[in-house]
Order: sequence, then structure tokens, then C-alpha cells
Amino acid sequence: MARWAPDTRERLRGAALELFAERGFAATTVPEIVERAGVTRRTFFRHFSDKREVFFGDDEIPVLASRMIAAAPAGAPPMTVVVDGLRQLAAERFDPRRDQVLAARRIISAEPDLRERDLRKQEDLRQAVREGFRRRGVDDRTARVVAGVTVLVLQTALEAWLDDADGAPLTDHLDATVDQVTSMLAPGP
Repeated sequence: MARWAPDTRERLRGAALELFAERGFAATTVPEIVERAGVTRRTFFRHFSDKREVFFGDDEIPVLASRMIAAAPAGAPPMTVVVDGLRQLAAERFDPRRDQVLAARRIISAEPDLRERDLRKQEDLRQAVREGFRRRGVDDRTARVVAGVTVLVLQTALEAWLDDADGAPLTDHLDATVDQVTSMLAPGP
């Protein structure tokens, strides 16, 4: 069995996602994952604390959001910073891994324990955005609203992307979601 191959983490993730799709999350065991990946059980636990971590173990999005907010030009409107950051995240992190992300999102949607964990990760992103804007001098209410809208836009766009049989990029779904939220929040005549 391969022990130190540089792609071990991705092989484990790929094997786990295949098995989750075939058998379901609850019915898949760690020994089955390691067998399919061709590694030892010990190797699995070097990379992941449990099988849920296959989805959530390297969630760097809150850290990336904090960095993007800090690096944004001074005086840039908060929603401009958010939309630019989400578009960059979609283009660099999600769209190139479309099949893997979509498979993972389907599995997460079908499993209550994973949905709960996903909600905690969404809260981590919400807090990172809120704190990032507070550090930029944005008042707390505005920072809270921007953080909530950020998570709402990302999750809504991800759901639309998941349902899109034509395979439009996530950036298109983000733009459409931002347009829809903007039009809904615009004051009427």
C-alpha cells in the first residue's frame, strides 16, 4: 500500500466520494475508503479525523474571505468587496473542481449530520466576513448584514449551480443571485 504518495489526501477524498455516492454516507466505512484508495487506515487518520472531514477538513473559505476583505482597496463598498471575492473564489476554487464539488454537495444535502456541519461552516464564514469588515471600520450592523448576505448569496448560487443541468459556471449563478437580491431589496416606485 502507498504510504507517502503526494496525492494521498486527494485519493482518499476521491475514494470516499465515490463510495458515498454508491452506498451512501452512513453505509460507507473508513476501512472501505482506505481499501479503495490503497492506503492504510492509519494514513486515513493522518489526513482526516473522521469521514465527515472528507467534506469539511480543509475548509479554507473563511480564511480566504478574511484575507480578501483585508486586501480590498480602502473605501471599496462592502458589497463590491464581497461580490469580487465570491467571483474570485468561484473561479479559482469551485469551477475547476465542479464534478467533485457537486458530488460532495449532493451527499451533504442528503445527510442530516453533514447538513448540520455545513451550517456550522456557513456560520464560520459569516463570522469571518463580519469580523473582516469590522476590522475595516464598518459599523457592526452593516458588517452583520453584509456577512449574512454573503452566505445567502453563496449558498443560493451553489444550490442553483447544483441544479444546473447545462453546467454554467458558478460565477454566472453568483451574478444572477446578486442581481436577484439587489432587485428584491431595491425600493419600489
